[in-house]
Amino acid sequence: MATRRLVLPPVAWFLLPWAAVYAAFFVFPFVFSFVLAFLDYNPLNVAGTRFVGTENFARLFGDSAFHGALRNTVLFVAGTVPVTTAAALGLAALLRGAIPMKGVFKAALFLPSILSVVVISLLFKLFYAPGGALNEFLARLGIEGHGWLTDPRTALPAIMAMDVWAAVGYYAIVLDAARTSIPDSLYEAAELEGAGTWATFRHVTFPLLKPAIAFVLVINTIRSFQVFVEVLVMTQGGPLGSTNTLVLYLYDTAFRRLDYGYASVVAYAVFLLSGIFSIVAMRRFRSETAVEGARPL
Repeated sequence: MATRRLVLPPVAWFLLPWAAVYAAFFVFPFVFSFVLAFLDYNPLNVAGTRFVGTENFARLFGDSAFHGALRNTVLFVAGTVPVTTAAALGLAALLRGAIPMKGVFKAALFLPSILSVVVISLLFKLFYAPGGALNEFLARLGIEGHGWLTDPRTALPAIMAMDVWAAVGYYAIVLDAARTSIPDSLYEAAELEGAGTWATFRHVTFPLLKPAIAFVLVINTIRSFQVFVEVLVMTQGGPLGSTNTLVLYLYDTAFRRLDYGYASVVAYAVFLLSGIFSIVAMRRFRSETAVEGARPL
């Protein structure tokens, strides 16, 4: 009896290297971390690994440190995503006008997005320092300086302000690129109707930018839920845990306490939360921008 050979189409051979890398670095860690969530696993004591069932999941609900990190992360997302999106919309609207050296202005807006996050964090750490530029500026105005990163009340807002500054330019360029696809005839019609700047933005620009705004909201939400480097460099979660975020807590649990099982549960919590927030944003904007008769997402 002749054996049947599996013959792959030619395009599959080109996809195999990508598929292998994807499986090794994405699929396998995703599945392996799910298995770890049900284990008490320490990489330095593999022989002592034991099955604990849903114990790690139950532990999550009673962990006050996790609750604090969750609260800080949600505050970070709620305080940065709307502000960044609104500021990016304003800058995109500004780029529509005739401003001098527009190309240089766009390059300056985009520059922070190509700089290392570590470098930006170190610069802002110096900026917020007791003898830094911000306190020096306040001193010239006769205002007493402040320990921005050492005060639990101001440490997280200071990092949030830095995040908005670093991200707003990139999203402004994205929204400006989407704005260029809007036909000029619509703006001309709005001008003929006597619509002012705000009315034109509200009834022409904003509705047609909603798909791009949804993209910005989703990407920025996922990125904000995963904020890590900025906090690690600037405060390491302090003072008094006021800047401890979910990913920083995950890092501390996995690589400092070597509790890989519980860290996997925290990782899945981050994954689910960012996914829920992203789906809500996508549904909101998809339902408002869908073509009449089309099925919503």
